[in-house]
Amino acid sequence: MTSPNQGLFSVLAVGAVLLAAGSGSRMGQRPKSLLELDGVPLIRCQLMALSDAGMADVVVVLGHYAERIEKEIKEFAVTLVRNPDPDAGQVSSLRLGLQALSPKLDAVLVALADQPLINTQDITDLISAYTHRPPNTQVVQPTVDGLPGNPVMFTAEVREQILAGSVHTGCRQWQSAHPEQVHAWVSANPRYRTDVDTPEDIQALANRTGHRLTWPSDLQLPQ
Repeated sequence: MTSPNQGLFSVLAVGAVLLAAGSGSRMGQRPKSLLELDGVPLIRCQLMALSDAGMADVVVVLGHYAERIEKEIKEFAVTLVRNPDPDAGQVSSLRLGLQALSPKLDAVLVALADQPLINTQDITDLISAYTHRPPNTQVVQPTVDGLPGNPVMFTAEVREQILAGSVHTGCRQWQSAHPEQVHAWVSANPRYRTDVDTPEDIQALANRTGHRLTWPSDLQLPQ
């Protein structure tokens, strides 16, 4: 059977880094990636979307709660990387993920595990925007209502430049240094701007979309 994405990926090898190393400090010290949508942990939703979008390689970067999260994703064909110092910030996790990706990639997509509504179509739309980006641009970032969203996608050359930079250099720092090479892809899709950092975000998401996120039984806080 021919994959609907076969033509899109026949000449473009895309690898993904999925960041899930945070402490969830504003969620009561709980891993946001294990919040469940219709009974499915968000990190599994993300990995299914990435797989269905035809990623050539996927690296998941864990830190806090690594063992608990690994239990939920052990059957996925991904590379697991643990950040030994996740409190050093997201840049440190990104760099570990980029280092662990296959060197035989044309482009890299960086996704966040706390985006509850990102689906396969959103990822393929981003990849399509990347393939049709303006000449001389190397980074594509969805922009919704004038604000930057995620995931972000960039060339293998940008990956190499990030890794060749200081330990404090990540995608955001690279973009700040090379704004002329960043394509702000304008989208009306609010899912690129939807993430959850606090219990209030969970409630706001339910009010706005009807999608209610719940914690698995072992992560529910006492009433």
